[in-house]
Amino acid sequence: MDTGLKFSLPKWRLTRWLTHSGHDTPADIRAALIASLFGTLPIFAGGVINTLMISGVVAWRRPEPLYISWLILEVVLALVRVVILRSALRAAPKGGNTHTDLYILLALFWAFSVGYGVFITFLNGDWLAATLAGVSCGAMAGGICFRNYGAPRLVGAMIFLSLGPMCLGALFTGEWVTAIVFIQIPFYLISMVIASHRLNRILVSTMLAERDSDRRASEDALTGLANRAALDRRFARALEQARRYSRPLSIVMLDIDHFKSINDEFGHQMGDRVLKEFADLLVSGLRGSDAVGRWGGEEFLLLCPETSSQQAAAFAERLCEQSRALSFSTGQTQTLSAGVAELNATDTVDSLLRRADAALYRAKHEGRDRVCCHAPDEQAS
Repeated sequence: MDTGLKFSLPKWRLTRWLTHSGHDTPADIRAALIASLFGTLPIFAGGVINTLMISGVVAWRRPEPLYISWLILEVVLALVRVVILRSALRAAPKGGNTHTDLYILLALFWAFSVGYGVFITFLNGDWLAATLAGVSCGAMAGGICFRNYGAPRLVGAMIFLSLGPMCLGALFTGEWVTAIVFIQIPFYLISMVIASHRLNRILVSTMLAERDSDRRASEDALTGLANRAALDRRFARALEQARRYSRPLSIVMLDIDHFKSINDEFGHQMGDRVLKEFADLLVSGLRGSDAVGRWGGEEFLLLCPETSSQQAAAFAERLCEQSRALSFSTGQTQTLSAGVAELNATDTVDSLLRRADAALYRAKHEGRDRVCCHAPDEQAS
């Protein structure tokens, strides 16, 4: 669901109501639904081009004030909507203001302009123009439904504004056969709104399932920390950023001392509880930019962007002190060993990991319950 584009959430009462997708919709999925309103660009372009063409042809055939006013309205709305959309797509990657409220309001105005065009063709009894406008309006209703599936109330409002005037215009034609339109459109409106609500619920359920699947694929089932696959991805991104901006990056390999004896003496269930308690200890000390995960067994990995080896070692020392003071489920003191390595000019992900692992091995070899650093210019054995 994360595309790197962050569109502003609506702030106005009306736009918040129009984009409401259910009280049980999580915040991240609601944000994704808002982002979907800015997507499906081919449908957006098709709608704009279609209404410009229809209003242009009708105004060309009959250059009367009502038809010319419709064409001008369509041109102005198209230009403003395109400008707002382009601005939003530029601001979204930076997390800037995407003018979502204005974007939604313009969508309503556009739906009204389509309905206005149909209404005036019905009033003038120009059946060729009315046919063109009516067919266009019906086609746009389908596009509205599928383009704005993230906001079913908005779909209902837009279809009402576009098809409602056709229904009203049918009463003023003087032709009894147009009563069919007056009867048929409300049923169409209701069915499309119901369909959009159902589509939205299906979409939300699918997104929830995908999110849960993504979480399981990147999360260690026992501790809730990132698993090795997720750490690999985060590690690669952190290294790329450190290289690009010439910033420090350190990693810390942590290992629970004598963990095998916990399983042997207390059983694997107790060992699992100790692992969870260590995971909670690690998470409690993290900064916002840090990442931690279970590397394997009783071994954990800390990624520390913007951090020198000395700073990372000081952090690891605090973790060791907290571990000694923590009351674990075994009733015994548990200690940690840690190996620290800082990114150097020639490091890859694998070489940096090897250096941190070598430092951890030295901490174990020197008696455990300590932190060892691997010098940036030192080769891993």
